[in-house]
Amino acid sequence: MDSSSIQLSDSEISDISLVDGVLRVVFSRAYVVKTMTGSQESTLWWQAGELIMEGAEAEQPLPSGPAVCSGGDIDENIYTYRDMIPIPLDSRGRTRCELHLRDTDARIVVHGETVRLAMVDTPRYIRHLRD
Repeated sequence: MDSSSIQLSDSEISDISLVDGVLRVVFSRAYVVKTMTGSQESTLWWQAGELIMEGAEAEQPLPSGPAVCSGGDIDENIYTYRDMIPIPLDSRGRTRCELHLRDTDARIVVHGETVRLAMVDTPRYIRHLRD
């Protein structure tokens, strides 16, 4: 695979916590799009994982899980990833996340000093994505 990313829309969040400056957004079912260079098609998979920010401070009260993400932004220094998270992601510097949750006005809005993505288990194939 040449590139993989979490598609934030529809990804399922089982837990949201901010303890001792560490934010953990636990994805029980993150939708992963995998693309190969030169291919006309991408593939859709699902996998569990965590978005982790250290030196984190919430900009507003955090909602509780479970929830379904409807999109958002991950800021990593000068880059903004809209409605997706690249795999792998492990960065230091100025970081921020703003995730929107489906069927609510609640958002996860946190800034921090590091951001990383820790995927667990084995990705599970769903289907090919065709234009």
